Amino acid sequence: MIDRKHKLPVSHQCTVLGLARSSAYSTPRDVSPADLALMRRMDELHLEHPFAGTRMLRDLLRPEGFPAGRKHIGTLRARMGIEALYRKPHTSRRQRGDEIHPYLLRDLAIERPNQVWAADITTIPMRRGFLYLFAVIDGYSRRVLAWRLSNTLTTDFCLDAVREAIHRHGCPEIFNTDQGSPFTSGDFTGLLKAHDIRISMDGKGPGGTTSSSSACGKASSTKRSISRPTTALPMRKPTWERICTSTTSADRIVPWKAKHRTRPTSLPWQHKSDRRRKA
Repeated sequence: MIDRKHKLPVSHQCTVLGLARSSAYSTPRDVSPADLALMRRMDELHLEHPFAGTRMLRDLLRPEGFPAGRKHIGTLRARMGIEALYRKPHTSRRQRGDEIHPYLLRDLAIERPNQVWAADITTIPMRRGFLYLFAVIDGYSRRVLAWRLSNTLTTDFCLDAVREAIHRHGCPEIFNTDQGSPFTSGDFTGLLKAHDIRISMDGKGPGGTTSSSSACGKASSTKRSISRPTTALPMRKPTWERICTSTTSADRIVPWKAKHRTRPTSLPWQHKSDRRRKA
């Protein structure tokens, strides 16, 4: 694009093309054999340890005779187009333009099953990467009504779990979630509206309603990653006993009529004055 024999100076040609002058004068250098060997070994380590960042790769490469710094490793990783797989934040960030519903559980006494359902998404570490766990719980009995695992943060596996919960236990009066993009999407809210379910969404302040479902997966993920990391994606419906840590699987999976559930002494989203009044 740059013609050095043209009457127009090279600086003016760069201005017309919107390029920096340094890009016209600099010549690309070939990758050195040492960097090629380093990149090859980095690719092998990335397959073995996909969660490793620049610091971990630096510590793994130095005993093997690669005296590379963290910044140089980061430059080569960007050139190779690889990045570490880790538990990323912002799973509760909503998509711009999606419909946001008000929070309906403030000062609400939850007194019966199927009055309020809550759902949330957490992560389960694997030997290579992690999985997303979506769970639907009943706000009164703390029963896990349905759950799904997925390796991508999409809406389809959330819809499958909600459909199963509605099919097995009926429709709740209120369905509470956070403002994550899977929950504010038109597919998810449309499913709830089609069953005449009132939608409630946590803001930045309240967070007790979805904390139970999120903590259920977080506790299990910490235990599983330390004791015995999972090597492969489980079956479609593995036993909940390996995932849930708050109660036994028998208490959660038995039908509603098989066992009477007593009301908890207090709920995390109840006001303190309500607890003292009922005590």
